Amino acid sequence: MREKKPSGMSEKEYEIVELLRKLDINRPVALTLACLSCGDEITSREIEKNSNLRQPEVSIAMRYLKDNNWVDIREEKKTEGKGRPVKLYKLVTPLDEIVQSIEQRILLESSYILNNIEKLKRLA
Repeated sequence: MREKKPSGMSEKEYEIVELLRKLDINRPVALTLACLSCGDEITSREIEKNSNLRQPEVSIAMRYLKDNNWVDIREEKKTEGKGRPVKLYKLVTPLDEIVQSIEQRILLESSYILNNIEKLKRLA
């Protein structure tokens, strides 16, 4: 069953989400990657708005993207009022390279599984 497309997302971005989900990428990461796929710098708040994710979900997704060195995080002080600086996010790894790394991971996992199946066949 297809989820409802977040209102702030284009059809292309949502198709990216759907395909990433089919590759077993978790929903918050897939939605966040789609929001960042345009290549522009974007705030956490904009990601929340465009993806219908909650702030903690965006933070968890960003941690995953940062751990994979796919995103750059920059803080900018607010021009008015008090409070925390605004965090700006931007993909530093092009989406096609991210897709290639996902492909490599899946190929390695598949190879491992197939090797175990062959071992089981020999033992059967």
